[in-house]
Amino acid sequence: MKDKKIQDLIKKETNRQKEGLELIPSENYVSQDVLEAMGSIFTNKYSEGYPGRRYYGGQDFTDEVERLAIERICKLFDCKFANVQAHSGAPANLAVYSALLSPGDTILGMDLSHGGHLTHGHPMTLPAKIYNFVTYKMKNPDTGEIDYAELRRVAKETKPKIILAGFSAYSRSLDYKKFVDIAKEVGAITVADMAHIAGLIAGKVLPNPFDYGFDVITSTTHKTLRGPRGGIILTRESEEIAKKIDKAIFPGIQGGPHMHTIAAKAVAFGEALNPKFKKYARQILKNAKAMEGVFKKSGIRMIGGGTDNHLILADVYGSIGVTGKEAQTVLDEVGITLNMNSIANDTRKPLDPSGIRFGTPAITTRGFTEKECKQVAEIMIRVLKNKDDQKIIKMAREEVRKLAKKFPVPKYFV
Repeated sequence: MKDKKIQDLIKKETNRQKEGLELIPSENYVSQDVLEAMGSIFTNKYSEGYPGRRYYGGQDFTDEVERLAIERICKLFDCKFANVQAHSGAPANLAVYSALLSPGDTILGMDLSHGGHLTHGHPMTLPAKIYNFVTYKMKNPDTGEIDYAELRRVAKETKPKIILAGFSAYSRSLDYKKFVDIAKEVGAITVADMAHIAGLIAGKVLPNPFDYGFDVITSTTHKTLRGPRGGIILTRESEEIAKKIDKAIFPGIQGGPHMHTIAAKAVAFGEALNPKFKKYARQILKNAKAMEGVFKKSGIRMIGGGTDNHLILADVYGSIGVTGKEAQTVLDEVGITLNMNSIANDTRKPLDPSGIRFGTPAITTRGFTEKECKQVAEIMIRVLKNKDDQKIIKMAREEVRKLAKKFPVPKYFV
């Protein structure tokens, strides 16, 4: 690379990833094949439209790439239609709202403070300025159980056009059948935002919302699916809904698709179809349960009481008097990357909340098993309980470096 400044920054970031441990649940490591597709010559091609219906010439191979990505993702999730052009998860959700609703229509989704995502109704987002969002919550943050009776009551009262299942910081399983039953009762369309657990569904270790009758799934393609940063929208069987979604993406909210990213998506979907991916998905869950056990033994409260998936949300302020921001900062110092996060009924502000959110997809990609994940959890707790002891911080940093060196960032997974 001739741009030495950027080359230097890439090298520094490479070293940061190699020498540290990534616990942010929405991050992962892609394969060398995905990287090569992302950096391929497809980045030169402008391809407005869809396969066989483009607005520019020279689309022989872009059409093949996109069709292959669609074929693979439909096979992964057992559905009939897919849009692989969405640039990310937020545009994917916005496109679904735009396709299926009129301005002012109601969407029922999970409350942000109880684990939902910004695009599920936060007042600062564009969707919240266009549509009317109402929310459901957990019945008890210590168990994580959704208050389905309240969800049903709100649905009957507000008559939402979409009932949205999905989350950004929720560690338990959703009862998809109850969502579908309530939606049928009020005449709503069911949409599952599976950005965080798409890879676990593809790996057959968590249930597929389509098996319970959901109409649409949105997702990112990174996180547990271990692909490039991007989005997808899947439709179970309604061609009418699928056509509306395609129009909502293009020309609705996006222009030309990023064909190099779609090529990388196709590579990642192919990797997820490999039987080895199921083993990877199983290990993610095992590793999360291993970390849960250490935190439980240490007396640190976890929202939901633990985890059924890839992430844990821990109340470090309520448990040991360390704020989420302090925890994120001191763990960064030792090479463990996670994010501060608000918890249900948090008394602290979002930029300095009570909780931290962490997960196991990335370290599982590096080859970590339950043994190493217990070790990481023990390091985390030791550091958090001694955040002002520089000797302990220094020792922990060396321990993290040794672990990272033992489990290098991989290039190939299959």
